[in-house]
Amino acid sequence: MKIRTASIILSLAAAALQAAATIVTYPAGEGVPTLDTDFSVSVRQDGGPWQPVAVYPVRVDEVRGVKHHVETASMAYFDFDGTAEVRIVHLRAKVNSARVRPLSYGIAPAVSGDTLTFTIDRPRNLSVEVNGDIFHNLHLFANPIDSHRPSAKEIRKAGRKGSRLVYFGPGAHHLPGDTMRIESGQTVYIDGGARVFGQLIADRVSDVRFYGRGEGIYIKRSRNVDVDGVIVTQIPVGGCDSVNITNVKSISYYGWGDGMNVFASDNVRYDRVFCRNSDDCHTVYATRKGFNGGCRNIVMENSTLWADVAHPVNIGLHGSATELGIEAPADTICGLRYRNIDIVDHRELQLDCQGCLAIVCGDNNIVRDIEFDDIRIEDIRHGRLFDIRIPVITKYCKAPGGAVSDILFKNVTYDGSNAEVSLIMGYSPDRRVSNITFENLRINGVKIHDDMPGKPRWYKTGDMARIFIGEHVDNVVFK
Repeated sequence: MKIRTASIILSLAAAALQAAATIVTYPAGEGVPTLDTDFSVSVRQDGGPWQPVAVYPVRVDEVRGVKHHVETASMAYFDFDGTAEVRIVHLRAKVNSARVRPLSYGIAPAVSGDTLTFTIDRPRNLSVEVNGDIFHNLHLFANPIDSHRPSAKEIRKAGRKGSRLVYFGPGAHHLPGDTMRIESGQTVYIDGGARVFGQLIADRVSDVRFYGRGEGIYIKRSRNVDVDGVIVTQIPVGGCDSVNITNVKSISYYGWGDGMNVFASDNVRYDRVFCRNSDDCHTVYATRKGFNGGCRNIVMENSTLWADVAHPVNIGLHGSATELGIEAPADTICGLRYRNIDIVDHRELQLDCQGCLAIVCGDNNIVRDIEFDDIRIEDIRHGRLFDIRIPVITKYCKAPGGAVSDILFKNVTYDGSNAEVSLIMGYSPDRRVSNITFENLRINGVKIHDDMPGKPRWYKTGDMARIFIGEHVDNVVFK
């Protein structure tokens, strides 16, 4: 991935805040561009008056053949508790069909002419798609009420002696040199109506908080960092310990636009994140980009991943062999947990780079103790469901991985027809893949297990799920 040193921050807006509000909307601040050609959005509660919700442009990457084309989609957001009724008017044409994804949420909009409506009863990160168009869709982020907003007194004191608050008020902010370094103990808050151009960097710091509704963030060599509610293009984490990323949205459109990378870090947790990216949505790598060592205790849960290019999840490719030389000591990536994840898309034509859930182990890395539980994969456009390999991909890694072992896929479902053959392959007798367990794997409603009815006795169970199990692989079990 290429880390953008000056990423243009997604639009924010002025908050209509009330002391006991149960809906908070964000009208666009002065100078903040909006998009008023595709959708009009409003929201209300309990049959009350409709409140308008600002709609902003957001760029996404459409690959046509092998060429990249930047398209302009829409994005809107509001905060609420209780329930909220959403009304969306499609401004370009009559609504012939509409869907709200992830599909697992079961949101079926009512459609009348150019208008669709639906009700939500909890915070959701959604894609609203009209007439099958996924590149001019509406990304609708229905957030919980923001509990991190500083008081008026704290805002007045921001920037003065003794204050640890970095406050960006309504309006455009161009960071000098396109970056701002955040100090230990500081809290950064991006208020409604603010648009920040540049990147906020937490480097060799601790006890830092990033709150609000949008910014560009790079976290490196730091401890005890929280990020909540922001909208970014990328948010890499390198050489860190104890980072919590909650309700963060990452949407990218440029080449190598990975969303949420982890390099050589421990104890990183993602909760309720949304990624739509022009490269990998989420990666876990070892030694990489000057950060040294393995990764332990990485958790992602309650989240949605959409890879317009490359992988939704990619683990293990990069390590010390690339950074330090072929004979560099092995790094270990272990203790990763993925729970309650919706994968709504994956499109990649390069055979070496496919896989919704990919553990492609290179650079002498050791990858072990990984669990995927309750993963729902919708009908991807092009790619594999699983890719578990120890390869040498000379463009990306200089040596094969050392070992992959103890991987659990539990309650994984796929409904669709576009998935290619998945792969499980070791490299050599001393670089093996072992102890891979699939528990309650369902493909188009069919449960795949070793004793499933109708399986010819000469078939491997993987054949029934279009999973090729190759050489140097031990103990693949389907329960």
